Amino acid sequence: MTKEGDILKIVREDILRTLGEEETEEVSVDSIKSDINVSDPFISKAIKQLNGEGLIKYHNNFISLTERGKENARDIVKKHRILENYVKETKNGRDAHKVAHILEHYVSKEVIDNIKKLSTLKSAGVPLTELECNGKGIITDIVFSDYGVFERMVSMGIFLGERIRITNEISDSIVVKIGNKKIALNKDIAENIRIYKNERT
Repeated sequence: MTKEGDILKIVREDILRTLGEEETEEVSVDSIKSDINVSDPFISKAIKQLNGEGLIKYHNNFISLTERGKENARDIVKKHRILENYVKETKNGRDAHKVAHILEHYVSKEVIDNIKKLSTLKSAGVPLTELECNGKGIITDIVFSDYGVFERMVSMGIFLGERIRITNEISDSIVVKIGNKKIALNKDIAENIRIYKNERT
């Protein structure tokens, strides 16, 4: 998927989540634009696609969810709440909402299932640097305060609930495998990634 395609996917999901969280049936496009921080052409294109797919109805600058759209929105809102509640254990409400907002666009159902299990194991998380070569685990937390770094990690596939394995160490870096990807991480970065290392993977 292109960078533009990635942004459009995120905008579409943000629109559905915003509509799913609203109490009212209809929401103005202006209200959506103020909630979602992207340029107007992306909002317009996302609305056009969602309308064409029968997920929303668009009329007189107002949009509402169709029955199919409500199902999609419920799934996105549920995913967001699971992530937000998990992150709230270590961050304040505003930060937890921001982290969940970043993660919700990337995580799979398997990762959400892992996060549900991890709620009782989070305190057992240790820095990734404590994992030995070929050691495996599940990421329980990412403790960066800089959201730019956090979002970069997430876009690379490093996020809560994801399985991770160290494949190699090179001086000040470690090489990890997540899914089919291998990623080299500086040890200072890896120190901020917490994992539950006794997980059977």
